[in-house]
Amino acid sequence: MIVLRTATPDDLELLRYWDQQPHILASDPDSDWEWEIELLRTPDWREQLIAELDGRPIGFIQIIDPAREDSHYWGDISTNLRAIDIWIGEASDLGKGYGTQMMQLAFIRCFADLAVTAILIDPLASNIHAHRFYERLGFRFVERRAFGTDDCLVYRLSRDDWSHLENS
Repeated sequence: MIVLRTATPDDLELLRYWDQQPHILASDPDSDWEWEIELLRTPDWREQLIAELDGRPIGFIQIIDPAREDSHYWGDISTNLRAIDIWIGEASDLGKGYGTQMMQLAFIRCFADLAVTAILIDPLASNIHAHRFYERLGFRFVERRAFGTDDCLVYRLSRDDWSHLENS
């Protein structure tokens, strides 16, 4: 069973290690998460979570309020949204359904706030596997967009779409 727990400074070396894995670099090649700083910060607009399978760390999820986060990565964006970043740490853990379980747990966290109307994600345009993954989870394509030098596709999962999926 997968559970999510808050990432702490004790996870620093693990996150640095995961950041160097080829499958993670392929999905986020230019990113510097500044773990040494960010693991010490706990702004109320963000959750950084480690996914564990029977106590073994297998992945990372970040959930943010894109309208409130301090880098303004998403630009001028409406309120009542959440944005998710996710990855599986080890390539050997890919394709086992862990990402789906992690996302389902993240959806529950996001939509527990009744004001949240939708969740956004922004995989690289070149990451075809991610597009298929998010579409299977109910996300709908919104637009192609540049975030800095990254060419991304923005997808959205509305509360209504999620509710229909949960009830089907």
